[in-house]
Order: sequence, then C-alpha cells, then structure tokens
Amino acid sequence: MKKFLSLALIILTFALGGCGSEKKDAGNLKIVTSFYPIYLETMNVTRGVEGVEVVNMTPPQTGCLHDYQLTPEDMKTLETADIFVVNGLGMESFLDKVIESRPNLKIIDASDSPEIVPIMEDGVPNPHVWLSITYAIQQVKNISSKLCELDPAHAEAYKRHTLDYVDELTTLRDELHLSLAMLPNKDIVTFHEAFPYLAAEVGLNIVAVIEREPGTEPTPQELAETIEKINSLPVKVIFTEPQYSPKAAETIARETGAKIFELDPIVTGEAKPENLLDYVDRMLNNVVTLAKALQ
Repeated sequence: MKKFLSLALIILTFALGGCGSEKKDAGNLKIVTSFYPIYLETMNVTRGVEGVEVVNMTPPQTGCLHDYQLTPEDMKTLETADIFVVNGLGMESFLDKVIESRPNLKIIDASDSPEIVPIMEDGVPNPHVWLSITYAIQQVKNISSKLCELDPAHAEAYKRHTLDYVDELTTLRDELHLSLAMLPNKDIVTFHEAFPYLAAEVGLNIVAVIEREPGTEPTPQELAETIEKINSLPVKVIFTEPQYSPKAAETIARETGAKIFELDPIVTGEAKPENLLDYVDRMLNNVVTLAKALQ
C-alpha cells in the first residue's frame, strides 16, 4: 500500500510541476513586444523592475513585420502575456487576429498619440516612425504612460527610467542634427521605404527608392528611372540595408558610378538586456555613415 501511495505522490508531483511550467509565475507581469525596435523601447522603460518580464515575440532576424504571419510559437507566447506592445500604424498587420484570439489582452500602441504625425504613402501610413529620434522619444513616452496606467505599482520606476532614456535619446538627436546640419548634399537614394522619418528630421531629400516593396526586385523600368535620377545628382550615393540583398543597388551603382553605403533601420537584433543601448549605438553609426557619404 505504501508503495502505491508513494508512486501516486510522485505522479502527482510531476503533474503539478508540468502544469506550472505552462504558466508564468503568479504575480509577475509579462509584457510581449511585437518586434525589435519596440522591444528596445519597452526594455528601457522597464529595465530592472522586479517582477516584470519583457519578451520579444519575433525571432532576432525577422526585421520589419511587412506581411508577417503569426506562428504557433507566437500564439503560445501571447497566451501568457498580460500586455502586448506594438508599433502600430499598420506595421502589425496580424493584430486583428491577436485581438480575436485574446480579446482581453491589454495592447499598447506606441505610435498612438497626436505628437506622431504619420507620413502617408498612397493613402497608407508609413510605420517606420522609430527612425525619427524625435518620434522614438515619443514612442518611449507613450509606452511609459500606458504602463503606468496598467501597472501603477511600478509607475515611479517606469517614469524614472523613461527620463533617463529620453535624456540618452535627446543627446543622440543633438548629435544627429549637429553632424548633418551643414552637409552640402541632401539628396539620397534609399533601399526601401524605411527612412522618410529620419530624412524629414534632418532635411534630407529621398529622390528615389530602389525597392518599394521589401524583397521585391525593381522592374527594368524602375531601375532605368532610378539610374536616370542618380545620374542627375552632384553626389551619387545609394544606401542599402543590412537586412536585404544589395544586388539591385550594386547593379545601379555599376551603371551610375554611385557609391554604396549601409544604413541600419535597427529592426534585427538579440532581445537581451545587454542590448539596452543598441538603438543609440546603431543610430550613431547611421549618423557617421550619413556624414561620410554626403560630405
């Protein structure tokens, strides 16, 4: 009898342990972010706050969420989320599916404020607002404000961390403006529609975009038009992105003699606490690249 009782206790222990592994710890707040830029912003607001876990939903190399399809693993991650932080402006085209499956999930739209004015393209907002440092600052403030409402117990910590990170971003913005203010050339060709907000912030003029749809090769007519535009510029530079093949840009460069530089939209990276200042570091690299290319 004792033998059977011991066996029953062992089975019960494993069963309870298994059930517990499917749930987050009681009392903890689990925040899920949609992709890397939003992860960085959210982590800088919540860093070090006890009992608050931030998880990035998408894999490190996902990049922008254009046409992204939710995976079973994504849905599993969202099942135990208390809050889902998104970029908004149409970046997360799958959001309706999330709302349908998790109607009680609290969602923070980082771009939902009158201070962020979207650039419209063919009647659709361009969602890459984090590449304007001014708008990145506003996104951080928006995330912080909503977290203070949803988790008032940690509001003071969120506010304190937000002030610290906004100071970092403000210094970064000052460096951007100082480095690019006096450049003689302001005309640039970019790889896809990621940089209008950055361009608008410092007065750059995007004269051509190589791939209107990421991952879609330009047509021969589009290539010819881009080559013609570049040939009319006094300084011929093309900015590619590390997340995409530079093949089309290299073709254009051969035809025009343009130099190729790389701008980083900061959409890929490892979601880990050591990368808290990844946005600042990589945007500084962008500033250096722009200054070198356009001098």
